Amino acid sequence: MSKPVTRTVRIDGDTARAANRENWDDRVALHVDAYGLEAFDDAEHLSDVVRADAAALEPFLADGFEGIELCHLQCHIGTDTLSFARLGARVTGVDFSAPALEAAAALASRLLLDADWVQTDVLDAAAGIDRTFDVVYTSIGAICWLDDLDRWAAQVVALLRPGGVFYIRDGHPVLYALDETRDELVLRYRYFDTGEAQAWDDDSTYAGDGTVAHSRTYEWPHPLSAIVNALIGAGLRIRLLDEGRTLPWRFSPRMVEVDGDYAWPEAERDLVPCTFTIVATMD
Repeated sequence: MSKPVTRTVRIDGDTARAANRENWDDRVALHVDAYGLEAFDDAEHLSDVVRADAAALEPFLADGFEGIELCHLQCHIGTDTLSFARLGARVTGVDFSAPALEAAAALASRLLLDADWVQTDVLDAAAGIDRTFDVVYTSIGAICWLDDLDRWAAQVVALLRPGGVFYIRDGHPVLYALDETRDELVLRYRYFDTGEAQAWDDDSTYAGDGTVAHSRTYEWPHPLSAIVNALIGAGLRIRLLDEGRTLPWRFSPRMVEVDGDYAWPEAERDLVPCTFTIVATMD
């Protein structure tokens, strides 16, 4: 079942992010158990997310991933960050959760992979990092937690070198507007951003069967136009906008497994996008 929207609220962004951080701190131990980290003991293993994202990103890199400096915003426990390290990148993972970065560092040490970890809110990332990068990367379930996309895009630009590449793949705003519990495609949640947060109260997470102590979280819907315009307004040049039919997690119980990802039943697959991908550059 879906987590019910308890209410739509106007809330200070710092207060909301503090609540979200407590929730994500609680998730770490559950996700360390549920993410299948033992698979990374195979030196060739990459996360499914990075396997897909690397294929989409590599055409925009002159010499592939070897030796590039890559900053992963909202990196959580580092499985995607370290997958890029395995592709040859010099990686820095950024997250607001200290327990998440501790888990990421422990995994990197176990796998003998070099990585830097920076604890800071993504909306203040540039202030917490004293260098710039060839690639700034964000992917899957990330920007719904942010109340200010203009501030977010400004961090991306501040972290990129001239000629650098920004990449994001995330859940599509149309997908997030759907009622995941219904037996047909029905809109339930706001598509447009009104400045109000959606307040959720749910002690489960998307991975594993355990529960969290801090169940209240806040999310903000962002229409695709707002995401694109925030990046353009910050000075980036949009090089690619794509929309996908599959997801790396099961958004709805009705979704079916397709090549390791999830999709709507075949008759509905062309009706609604599941993800968007944007590649932008600092020209």
